[in-house]
Amino acid sequence: MSIDDRPTIAAPDDDPYLWLEEIEGERALAFVEQQNALTLQRFGRAGFADDRDALVEILDRPDNIPYISRRGGFVSNLWKDANNPRGLWRRTTLAEFRKASPAWETILDLDRLAAEENEDWLFAGAQALPEGGARMLSLSRGGSDAVVLREFDVETKAFVSGGFFLPEAKGSVQWIDADTLLLSSAHGEGMATTSGYARTVRLWRRGTDVRQAPVLFETAPEHMAVSASVDRTGAAPRVWFAEQLDFFNRNLWLGDEGGARERLDIPKDAEIDCHGDWLAVKPRKPWTVGARTYASDTVLGISLSRFLAGERDLQILCEAGPRRAVQNLFWAGEKLVISILDELRPVFEVWTPATDGWTRGKLSGLPEIGVVDVWRLDADEADSNGDLLANIQDPVTPASLMLIEGLAAPVVLKRAPRTFSADGLVVTQHEAVSIDGERIPYVQTGPADLTGEAPVHLNAYGGFGIAVKPYYQSAIGKLWLEQGGTSVIANIRGGGEFGTRWHEAGRYAGKRLAHDDFAAVAADLVRRGVTRPGRIAAEGGSNGGILISNMLTRYPERFGALFCTIPLIDMRRYTRLLAGASWIAEYGDPDKPEEWAWLQTYSAYHTAVPGQNYPPILIATTKKDDRVHPGHARKMAAKLQAMGYEAYLYEPAAGGHGYGKDNKERAAFTALGYAFLKQKIGWPDRVA
Repeated sequence: MSIDDRPTIAAPDDDPYLWLEEIEGERALAFVEQQNALTLQRFGRAGFADDRDALVEILDRPDNIPYISRRGGFVSNLWKDANNPRGLWRRTTLAEFRKASPAWETILDLDRLAAEENEDWLFAGAQALPEGGARMLSLSRGGSDAVVLREFDVETKAFVSGGFFLPEAKGSVQWIDADTLLLSSAHGEGMATTSGYARTVRLWRRGTDVRQAPVLFETAPEHMAVSASVDRTGAAPRVWFAEQLDFFNRNLWLGDEGGARERLDIPKDAEIDCHGDWLAVKPRKPWTVGARTYASDTVLGISLSRFLAGERDLQILCEAGPRRAVQNLFWAGEKLVISILDELRPVFEVWTPATDGWTRGKLSGLPEIGVVDVWRLDADEADSNGDLLANIQDPVTPASLMLIEGLAAPVVLKRAPRTFSADGLVVTQHEAVSIDGERIPYVQTGPADLTGEAPVHLNAYGGFGIAVKPYYQSAIGKLWLEQGGTSVIANIRGGGEFGTRWHEAGRYAGKRLAHDDFAAVAADLVRRGVTRPGRIAAEGGSNGGILISNMLTRYPERFGALFCTIPLIDMRRYTRLLAGASWIAEYGDPDKPEEWAWLQTYSAYHTAVPGQNYPPILIATTKKDDRVHPGHARKMAAKLQAMGYEAYLYEPAAGGHGYGKDNKERAAFTALGYAFLKQKIGWPDRVA
């Protein structure tokens, strides 16, 4: 009997599972319900329930760090626990926050709101006026990216009667004044790009019909999106308009509430940050200005007014190196903070601009190893007095939240609880050699002794220039490390660990190299005597879902089990599914034959064929994911099962592009995946 292996590379559009792309289709939902039942029956038994409950207890702990931002005289936080699964939006003073048990004032109870309105509401952020209590709240149904916008008064703790309101759509707003908004939203006919994001910026005045709001700025439908931000750091408010051409390229315009006035003469791929009359620029590629060429990833500084007048006396603030890369830059007070990874070690520079030249300083008192993240305490840049927050941790050391006031030594505000036993665990850094000779770093956490039998959890991302760091992870710690396992985080190409060159090497056709990197790390763990292939469990999500599905089809002999979450997999149709078109700049366009030529090589939905020794795989997504279409996971599971492979699907109803809408759902998603991985690599730490 022949096995139907469609779609194939030879016939990529002959897809018998297109019906699974109907998110709410009756037949598709019946398929999902059946798959969920089978997966839960197989892996959702006693061990799973115990692990889920252990994670819920950790996530709901009252001594977890409440991360804050400051606005006016208050610091605010969204807090979730067992009694408030959707969260309390609350505030207190910084002085009160310093106490061991601060007193909080509740602004909005999301659980009460959801119950009263019979809606699956989750808090998705708020935009505020600097001088008043007005907010525009973003409320998400079940974790989706699309939000409902509603005006809220934090002083009366109520939605404003007759206030601004916009139905569900992807987008955001910015306040011009108490009666005027800049609206960047896909709501309305013709207002969405092909990626599903805002195509226009509209001026929306109180009491007027949003459909009549004049368009100030727009882009072509095939471009990714537009947005606008109000900048109050200068002598007078100004508006920045961004025309996002694709994920990495944009045009920036400076204007006001009347519209865009002047386009900045900078490379389309450059990152900028402006404060008052000072401009910082970081181009992704070499930038030639006059007779001088600045290297990629160099941070440059200049007066904005002089730049707009045509002057180009740019000062070099920070230069990249082969394994040194700027991760982030932002303003706090009158200073520019630059975050750097130097051989994966955290470094922070602080630059003070002046007409006679910028001067450099450093943040002192922060560790030089581990993970260190630094950001501005104040929500609005214009309100910043320079105070910073820092978060420090490593795979066996829980996070500490620290306050840096005026570049003074950091002071601990809160410490996260230790959620698993790290006795006997060591953290070491290694390098694998990939298929083309490139050195691929990875961080290993586990017992010091090498037995050749270690149950290994291997994870990576490798996309969009995002650096992966070895954080303290309670789920891995409690469900894997504490029970004798080993965890590995790989810094594969496509990420941003070493800057643009590292990202570019794993982009477009280079995505295969990123996957080769991951397979090389798996092989290196075996070479070093840590484990054997059948004991390696690999996990990856979103862009990492492409990675894991390619380990299935390209390197099946190197893994014992695979956990593929919220994944892209079908690279033939991804641009036609939800936000997929926005990622063409990362992967390529399957409608162009020359680009499909490389995309088909890592479209696992097409390269999966019968008769191979594929390891077991669990593919998990959420129905409410309106970023990466759940059809990717559904279709891959269906095809693999039709070819006789051991493949499972799990798809809860809510969660958006994540693992669940509350702590219990997130814990269940993770615990189920780890129960599957443990069983399939032959490591039952308890009776299932």
